[in-house]
Amino acid sequence: MNQKSLFIALEGIDGSGTSTHSHLLKGFLESKGFKVHLTTEPTKSDIGNLVRNYLKDKNIPPATDALLFATDRNLHYHNEIKKKLEEGYIVISDRYLESSIVYQSSQSDEITVEWVIEINKFVAQPDITIILDIEPKTALARKEEKEEDFEKFEDDSFLDKVRELYISRANQEGYFVVNSDDIIEFVQEKIQKIILDKL
Repeated sequence: MNQKSLFIALEGIDGSGTSTHSHLLKGFLESKGFKVHLTTEPTKSDIGNLVRNYLKDKNIPPATDALLFATDRNLHYHNEIKKKLEEGYIVISDRYLESSIVYQSSQSDEITVEWVIEINKFVAQPDITIILDIEPKTALARKEEKEEDFEKFEDDSFLDKVRELYISRANQEGYFVVNSDDIIEFVQEKIQKIILDKL
């Protein structure tokens, strides 16, 4: 099949379903004959592993988080995402730049959206950004069911703030918003329709 490359990012608060729906979307697009590359942030590079460890440490300053995420993303984009796009793949990223913008600027009044964008200026924007929207209490209950280690961002009041900024950014930037508090198949159908309309 003759296809054009496409860069898709799935975003949302912790427990919104970005990982589940990234995998389902990959399978769906491959079933339609597309070449698809699925990736995630933080990455599995040495820098990405460092970020993952720091996510469990509440003593790490927010600016350090932001700079580490930006470093990991710069490597991720130039060494992986860009190459796959040049090879004609549809690239799906489970989280990307928007996660840094909303999470890090929500962590501290000293960190602005503009600064996070500035330190990430050497990476490209996705062609499509989809925000999976869900109530923080519901999202955290999902994570509890999986018995995962809670990271420092996983707090009701903090995630309320993050969610509000995601929606505000979506309205400002024209991102798609999909309610992910529904049957997985219904949510996935909405995501698939957005992508197929673009393709």
